[in-house]
Amino acid sequence: IIQITTGLFLAMHYTPDTQTAFSSVAHITRDVNHGWTIRYMHANGASMFFMCLFLHIGRGLYYGSFLSRETWNIGTILLLTTMATAFMGYVLPWGQMSLWGATVITNLLSAIPYVGSNLVEWVWGGFSVDKATLTRFFTFHFVLPFIIAALATIHLLFLHETGSNNPSGMTSNPDKITFHPYYTIKDILGLILLLLLLMSLTLFMPDLL
Repeated sequence: IIQITTGLFLAMHYTPDTQTAFSSVAHITRDVNHGWTIRYMHANGASMFFMCLFLHIGRGLYYGSFLSRETWNIGTILLLTTMATAFMGYVLPWGQMSLWGATVITNLLSAIPYVGSNLVEWVWGGFSVDKATLTRFFTFHFVLPFIIAALATIHLLFLHETGSNNPSGMTSNPDKITFHPYYTIKDILGLILLLLLLMSLTLFMPDLL
């Protein structure tokens, strides 16, 4: 929710054009009221999102969650979609790292036999990473989070059908408790701690991650 909200505010001032993309990001940081706060919340929020994601994957591997195929497969699709979204967001500021990052990663498709080169040019929208590429990346970076939200809902529906795993590997049906108030309080406390960490990073160490 934080990523989508801050992203919407950033999109109001961002220009997906090779001539003005970098200066529009500088404009957001320097001239827009609290623009730097929103930008760094978005950037550090993405890093924190992946930290939580990797912890979640580690927990799933340790508890053997991969045995629930549907939930695990949707989770894998979620991971790949999230990585694609983050990569496209990395390209949007259009600095040197963004340009060459886009060039190197998209060129990996050229390793595909027979169709690789044509596929790369199709993704680029031309013969090199240019305005068409940036516009496409911005569009997908804007749309994919909503698809991620839908996939996360499906992920939770499958999880609700199979139930969560635990370290013992045995069914936990006899030991279940009501979600509210026990897990409500636990989740709210975790959310507050993560928000405090995000705000601390944004305000005191914005370039750390």
